[in-house]
Amino acid sequence: MSSFFAFLKRMRFINRWSLMRNTEIENIQEHSLEVAMVAHNLGAIKNEYFGGNVDINKVAVIAMYHEVSEIFTGDMPTPIKYFDPKLRELYGEVETLAQEKMLSTLPDRLQSVYKPILVDAEASPEWPLVKAADIISAYMKCVKELKAGNDEFKEAHDSILAKLKNLNMPEVDMFLEIYLPALGKSLDELNYYEIK
Repeated sequence: MSSFFAFLKRMRFINRWSLMRNTEIENIQEHSLEVAMVAHNLGAIKNEYFGGNVDINKVAVIAMYHEVSEIFTGDMPTPIKYFDPKLRELYGEVETLAQEKMLSTLPDRLQSVYKPILVDAEASPEWPLVKAADIISAYMKCVKELKAGNDEFKEAHDSILAKLKNLNMPEVDMFLEIYLPALGKSLDELNYYEIK
């Protein structure tokens, strides 16, 4: 018996942004799918526009699993995670233990397939795109919350946007230019926007 998928099903119970008032709750399962979609697109932009040679499917798979450690740790809010370097280091160790625990729930013959995705992802050349997609996902959440009138996300919006600009990744800049203007639009506005 393997508990791998039983644990994965629990991702939907772990909410993000727990210290902030949210107009719309976001869990790590839906967040992971969004990050996978964004990372896949970033890889495609990198390949098609900037001469990259990224395996965009691998990028998407790593992104799908990038939060699995939180099944065991929960989603630690950013201000707490980065409050002190010692705390960040300890949390990093806990994340590694949680990733290894998740890997151990798979049948032995599958563990070598999943180890690069679950445990060693940050060492892969695809990781910067996954990390950028994770930040973009957080930024998109802030945009949606601000559009809904929730000023609680104003500071996060500004600091995350600055972080995105400081990545110096042309594929990220292009993603923001192409997709972000439509993000705050209503469905009617989006339909009109696409027709034009």
